[in-house]
Amino acid sequence: MTSTAVALDNNWETWSPAQWDAWQAEVLTLAEQNNAVILAHNYQIAQIQDIAHHVGDSLALSRIAASTDAEQIIFCGVHFMAETAKILSPTKRVFIPDAKAGCSLANTIDAEQLRQWKADNPNAKVVSYVNTTAAVKAETDICCTSSNAVDVVRSIDPETPILFCPDQFLGAHVRRETGRENIQVWLGECHVHADISPQDLTTTVRNNPEAQLYVHPECGCTTSALWMAESGEFPSDNTHVLSTGGMLDMAKQESADKVLVATEVGMLHQLRKANSRTEFIPVNPEAECPYMQMITPPKLLDCLRNQRDEVFVDEETAAKARGSLDAMISIGTPGGGE
Repeated sequence: MTSTAVALDNNWETWSPAQWDAWQAEVLTLAEQNNAVILAHNYQIAQIQDIAHHVGDSLALSRIAASTDAEQIIFCGVHFMAETAKILSPTKRVFIPDAKAGCSLANTIDAEQLRQWKADNPNAKVVSYVNTTAAVKAETDICCTSSNAVDVVRSIDPETPILFCPDQFLGAHVRRETGRENIQVWLGECHVHADISPQDLTTTVRNNPEAQLYVHPECGCTTSALWMAESGEFPSDNTHVLSTGGMLDMAKQESADKVLVATEVGMLHQLRKANSRTEFIPVNPEAECPYMQMITPPKLLDCLRNQRDEVFVDEETAAKARGSLDAMISIGTPGGGE
């Protein structure tokens, strides 16, 4: 029973307006009482995004949390994101409303696999996407985000071999943009972005030839988008490969009537809030991350009420992982996150 005497069950999809009001009131009250900041990733459900103190990509949110006076961080996202927040805020308590909320991309490589890859390529530098576990970041020379991956790779001596992990599509984008051939790319993928297929993109673009196109570089359809632009089938000026933060920045200035969006569909909520004049259309309307959707309104409330699930990163791992993040920031291209 909440403080407003309105019962809240786990069937939140059928809550009444009074139940939603009670939920919101208790979440915000508990956050204030606990001196907690609520962070929501762009791929969270709309109700979680709307109640959060800050919404964005994982790295930007972690850096915001580190700069606040909050004693607790409630990270509504997936587990590696909460780990990153803990790494950047070691003296704060970090919670995730469901510790089982993992990531199909981060799960494609573990620390032991990376150590073996490094042993097989002793002269190479490791560039890891921030969508990795703390243990993988600890084995990494320099992290990158989808918005600064090209700049990070360009900061490394051209003669130095690079091991890029874990996303094969972002790695292909980096190789294409830099022209470097001495990049080995780990064959990992986000299953949600990979399932936004070339056929999805081709069909949607051909049905909306006048639209702008925002494509996340994790998508399996990025190469097709660029091929259509280069071949003249779709205007190259209308094609934009962007991180989630880049999409939001562009949406704020967008003047087109329609924008086609190739990323997880939770992002559409923020795009539509940023620009109500433009129609934002998902390239694949079914591109929903099941891990992100494990964070539900009842679980957020339970996390605040009962202080669960707390996230820990051991000091040695955290120090090494922080080094790979600091290396990225030191080159002057902190950028956005995913």
